[in-house]
Amino acid sequence: MNLVDFSSDAFIAAFFLYCIAFMLYVISIAGRKWSNRDPVEHERKWSRIAFFFSSAGLAAHIVFFITRWIGSGQIPTSNMYEFLTFLGMAIMLAYTVIFFLYRKPLLGMFALPLTIIIVAYASVFPQEVQPLIPALKSIWLKIHVTFAALGEAFFAVGFAAGLMYLLRVIDFKDKSKSGRRAQFWVEFCLYSIMVVVGFIVAVFVFRGMGYEAQFTQEKVNIDAKGIATTLTETVHYTLPPIVQPYNSTVDHVGAFLNVNEPLFEAPSWMNGVNAGRKLNTVLWSIITGSLLYGLLRLLFRKPLGAVIHPALEGIDPDDLDEISYRAIAIGFPIFTLGALIFAMIWAEIAWGRFWGWDPKEVWALITWLFYSAYLHFRLSRGWQGLRSSWLAVIGFVIVLFTLVGVNLIIAGLHSYSGV
Repeated sequence: MNLVDFSSDAFIAAFFLYCIAFMLYVISIAGRKWSNRDPVEHERKWSRIAFFFSSAGLAAHIVFFITRWIGSGQIPTSNMYEFLTFLGMAIMLAYTVIFFLYRKPLLGMFALPLTIIIVAYASVFPQEVQPLIPALKSIWLKIHVTFAALGEAFFAVGFAAGLMYLLRVIDFKDKSKSGRRAQFWVEFCLYSIMVVVGFIVAVFVFRGMGYEAQFTQEKVNIDAKGIATTLTETVHYTLPPIVQPYNSTVDHVGAFLNVNEPLFEAPSWMNGVNAGRKLNTVLWSIITGSLLYGLLRLLFRKPLGAVIHPALEGIDPDDLDEISYRAIAIGFPIFTLGALIFAMIWAEIAWGRFWGWDPKEVWALITWLFYSAYLHFRLSRGWQGLRSSWLAVIGFVIVLFTLVGVNLIIAGLHSYSGV
């Protein structure tokens, strides 16, 4: 067995250890009500065991990272699979730092699921070692990506604590207009998480079924002289095609639920690279996520926020607010160095300019400006509690779009990350 294969085994071990740690954190918190022993002692005992498993998962994750680096001869952050696995590892590192500072085991019940989702999402992408393009063969790749991801990992912990604060303080029995609005947006955040989980579930289910569909898409390119050239491209689907690519013909569509043809064609303005396939993936994510969310609502017979809220009643909301702020305050200078300063140095070396309005550069700047505003409002305007927590949640949504949306939707110099 070579090191790359061994790293894959370590990665699987890390994933399952994270899952076990999450379940143990749930037991430590939820079990306080049905434990016959002292609730404080119950939480302390199980949270220690949970932290041991989360630390073991982090150790296995670090082994994965190091062995893949040595086995491939390049730092494993050059594509979406490698970057997302590194981000998951960085979130656990950030969580461990915050845990030692504040000793709040409940944070693990929210940080671990976030890591598990990101690690599972990474597994959707091709896992083969891919050779680096010339622009990536630089020491600044290592510095830029690692610092940026570590900063984003602290933002993720800030998001987890901010979401916990909202779930803790919002009264889900409040029938006023403002109360219902707050309940709706918290529930929408939880629904959005279920959509991401739905995407992962859909991909792995149909991948396990070996589902495939194939289309031939015609594209017309017009050069500067007005001469039109027709090109054909084969588009592969691994999810049943609800929508087929624009201006395409069906080569092969596997039958699913007695449906063996797409329901409609992507609109004409969606003629980018794999635009139809990406729209199809979004639709399946929404469908599967909505089904999962609906099943949970049927199971608990109440909004998910109202289900989680009672487990947080013994937590001081001021502690959650402080943890969210401190995590973001630690992550901000790290992100500034990695995503802006080191990135501009690398851009000058790779492309001969510090700034070029590439979509990834623009959204990295938007992320930095947003968190700059967060810290300004927090320190100068006294925005704490609800306002601060909402900003922490919105900020991480921007981070996720910068990481995933830009790479997979918007074409640019960073599009190689989505391969």
